[in-house]
Amino acid sequence: MQVKKGQLVELDILDIAFGGRGLARIDGMAVFVDQAIAGDRVLARIVRKKKQYAEARVETLLSPSADRITPPCPYSGFCGGCKLQFLGYDRQLEFKRRHVAECLAHIGLVSDAVVHPALGSERIFEYRNKMEFSCSDRRWRLPCEMGQEGLDINFALGLHVPGTFDRVLDTQACLLQPEFGNRLLSEVREYMKSSGAPVYGLRSHAGFWRFLMLRHSVARDQWMVNIVTSAPDSAMLQPLADRLFSSHDQVVSVVNNVTASKAAVAFGESEHCLAGSPTIVDAIGPYEFEISANSFFQTNTRGAGRLYETIRQYADLRGTETVLDLYCGTGSIAICLSDRAARVIGIEMSPSAVADAVRNCERNRISNCTFVLGDMKDCLPRIDERPEVMIIDPPRVGMHKDVVRQVLAMGPEKIVYVSCNPATLARDLAELREQYKILEVQPVDMFPHTFHIEAVARLEKI
Repeated sequence: MQVKKGQLVELDILDIAFGGRGLARIDGMAVFVDQAIAGDRVLARIVRKKKQYAEARVETLLSPSADRITPPCPYSGFCGGCKLQFLGYDRQLEFKRRHVAECLAHIGLVSDAVVHPALGSERIFEYRNKMEFSCSDRRWRLPCEMGQEGLDINFALGLHVPGTFDRVLDTQACLLQPEFGNRLLSEVREYMKSSGAPVYGLRSHAGFWRFLMLRHSVARDQWMVNIVTSAPDSAMLQPLADRLFSSHDQVVSVVNNVTASKAAVAFGESEHCLAGSPTIVDAIGPYEFEISANSFFQTNTRGAGRLYETIRQYADLRGTETVLDLYCGTGSIAICLSDRAARVIGIEMSPSAVADAVRNCERNRISNCTFVLGDMKDCLPRIDERPEVMIIDPPRVGMHKDVVRQVLAMGPEKIVYVSCNPATLARDLAELREQYKILEVQPVDMFPHTFHIEAVARLEKI
């Protein structure tokens, strides 16, 4: 059968592929179908045709899978925040565990390591401690809104349609953040709309209101409201800040980040504290972390506790070891291992992250952690002692080949590799196998209803 763009085809969905799309086949050719899961029979339209595969979207669900559930969110299927909300959570965990195992086997040729069942998130809704909502001068309509009279299509504050930079839903509530966050979202939306100041145009790059970022401290049930604008304007912003701060005991910080950049990133070149403190404090286990508007912190605080406990178990420290923590960020892993190590050395290339790491050590009265600022390729050769244990937690792209060679040259007895990308995890483990045995891998789900999964691998030197 010849497959063409725009063609309607009936498909039986056989599996779920990476990215959360259903997998079907037409005469052996893979067809990736958005919003479909294994067991569905669908009428789908081909939207993209490549030499080796095609992509399609569901036009009609002819027969639903037994694993399909009704998603509670009205934006499911249209919003980029969740891809798998219509799949039961137990099945999500099975899919994620299998995805990790298949990446190890097919990309890394690692088939002998034990891949444990994925550890689930304590909460599958209201688990995110940070949400970013984009402003837009054009609202993207849901199908149910087509033809509605009186709909304001010149304002949106919400989440993006998947795969787009300029299509923003006017999100009334996101189920991934605690309910109080949705109250704040509603109050800020109404203020922006009545302010008279223009919202930002994602194509024109003109306008004042750009982003709303909400941060939540799980440990203290406190909130930071970060309003991102294209220019400073205290006369416009201060009344909003005063209202939020005085009306809600939970709001302890209101800040304004200012950015003139065209990039769709809620990060300011300058920051102004409008009310309360410039930071909030959250905790993982017994350790507290001071978090500013632009700090990195795991977005699922409860899930981070399970992730870090797995790292502690795999590191199996006795109190005498030197631990080298690569890509240490704000030092949260180093701090959580500090009570079981003689010394922890973290390496990180972000100056602000290193400053946060030092400050968090001081806050927790930890004296056996030190941090090295610089590029990993340059810093590793300058480490003049051989660590017994190495923690590797790289970005999604994984380790640079030079870093892999340097790790092998240092030859720690144990490596704990923490990854948010099973594909690059598998690639890097394939390189490390020449000197290390990969004993086990523990997937940890930090992001329910998305296809993302963390995985922790335990390696021992051969």
